[in-house]
Amino acid sequence: MSEGQLSSGPSAAMALTSAFLWATYFFFVLVMTPGTAPSALATYPFLIGGAMYVAWAAYWGHGRVVLQLFREGSAWVRVGLISGMQLSVLASTYLAGAVDTSLLTLLGDAAMTPLLAMLVLGEGRHRARSPEFVGGLILAVFGATLTIVAGGSAASFHGWALVVAPLVPLSVGGFYILSAQAGQHRPSSALVGQSTLAGGFVCLLLAGILPGGWQGLLLTAPVPIVLMIGVAATSFFIAPALYFRAVARSGIVLPALFQVMIPIFALFMSAILLHEIPAPLGLLGIPVAVVGGLLAYRGAQAPAPALPPESALLTEGGALAPDAPGDALDSASPDVKQTL
Repeated sequence: MSEGQLSSGPSAAMALTSAFLWATYFFFVLVMTPGTAPSALATYPFLIGGAMYVAWAAYWGHGRVVLQLFREGSAWVRVGLISGMQLSVLASTYLAGAVDTSLLTLLGDAAMTPLLAMLVLGEGRHRARSPEFVGGLILAVFGATLTIVAGGSAASFHGWALVVAPLVPLSVGGFYILSAQAGQHRPSSALVGQSTLAGGFVCLLLAGILPGGWQGLLLTAPVPIVLMIGVAATSFFIAPALYFRAVARSGIVLPALFQVMIPIFALFMSAILLHEIPAPLGLLGIPVAVVGGLLAYRGAQAPAPALPPESALLTEGGALAPDAPGDALDSASPDVKQTL
């Protein structure tokens, strides 16, 4: 068994766990909606989860890096994307429902992120020549889409939901690809911690114009407070920590592909918690999506083409040729690959 295969198993487990934890967020929003203002739901999980993430980064000795990021313009681009992701996901959950929103995050995680990784980072471009990988990716997205559309929930996209819907996959894919790119040179615990904490402050500043306003930030009942801390720990700290740890072990493509399970987890939770069962054709999409994810996962294990002799990679001036194959994250130093 190759070294890549040895690391892919734990990476898959971490990616699947993160997908499950992220799927619980939609139902947290719906359960807490009657007694908690959207301004509080947008702000507190961000702030609490970001504080946890920054504390974790400081534990690993990356606290100074977090402080440096607050002074970098590129870091604030990621803050803008993660803030947009938080607000668009929250708004879409209210407007279109949990399952529909999970499909939108799927398009960002499992489709847009791997494609951007190949196009922007040049990571895993050899996988584009694998019929299993390409076919599995198409099948996974088709299966998840079939589940949503056949269930009739796609009809909920109307009005403001049509405006918010495109922002979800764009912000999701943009944030994760820029974070992976920056993670080639910086520990991702510091990157994600700074982005999450700063995003919480952005939402705090915007709370006055969000439904519920500043008054909605006042929480006194113990149950919402406990639930808020719980979702901050699971969806805003543990889930991204596992995801980016998987990215550090196997690159960004495989963990992103396993996020295809988010709408599947959302459907099961919808059936258990809300007693909503999709139509038979919608149920058929579940195994289709899972089989597609497994095919893509298997295709992604195909080894990269063998590197030519070192001399062949050098240009006349002695610099490395720009098209030399290799995954961007695989070239990172061990310290950079340390995620947690």
